[in-house]
Amino acid sequence: MVMETMSHSSTFLLPTIPPSVDPRPPLSYALIVLNQRLPKFAPLLWEHAAKLRLCADGGANRLYDDFPLFFPHQCPSEVRNRYKPDVIKGDMDSVRGDVLDFYKNMGTKILNKSEDQDTTDLHKCVTYIKDSTLDQEKSNLCILVAGALGGRFDHEMGNINVLYRFSTIRIVLLSDDCLIHLLPRTHQHEIHIQSSVEGPHCGLIPIGMPSGMTTTSGLEWDLNDTEMRFGGLVSTSNLVKQDKITVQSDSDLLWTISLKKK
Repeated sequence: MVMETMSHSSTFLLPTIPPSVDPRPPLSYALIVLNQRLPKFAPLLWEHAAKLRLCADGGANRLYDDFPLFFPHQCPSEVRNRYKPDVIKGDMDSVRGDVLDFYKNMGTKILNKSEDQDTTDLHKCVTYIKDSTLDQEKSNLCILVAGALGGRFDHEMGNINVLYRFSTIRIVLLSDDCLIHLLPRTHQHEIHIQSSVEGPHCGLIPIGMPSGMTTTSGLEWDLNDTEMRFGGLVSTSNLVKQDKITVQSDSDLLWTISLKKK
């Protein structure tokens, strides 16, 4: 059985997204801001995310407090007026009242889901974006999540769990140091490396179940029908050696790659 190939690229980290050679329609980006230290390139993600921009609960505090710091020579109130989220959604246990009032008065939609304590605020926001996207457009949707890594480990694992809960949607978790996204076992994968902004350190990690067979190309230490599992081999601290990495596995894998400091 020949699997369909899924292509991945971190061109959203570039100032201008170059035209794709892929004949399929270009990706449409949405952004979710979480309540964690935001990466220095968060304003760039905002510019690329023309579809929807959401704050997950206390992520609105980060937008309000931290975005003016990215523009030290500009008036903070002007920056806050320029970066208005479309939606703030969550259980509202973290967002400050003054921040909520500020964005509400600017026209941001406020969705209080405090009755739902079984899903994370990120899960709630992904659900909103998914439900706001036409079925025929979901294959071209990519959700960027700023402030997804760092801080409490249980929060990080909750964010990673969201990748598995929505495995048919492209979701990228981002921090200043690295990015993570899922490589579903339903596809072969081509990862096009943007060497000006990412690499060389990378990893392929099976979470939830072992990988009986994984094969790669383009890495310093390629895998060849290799078994990976916790308690055994896991491909961490690998290195990209080519501009295109290929991955095929019998299980879902996490792909992670380091981001370059500028």
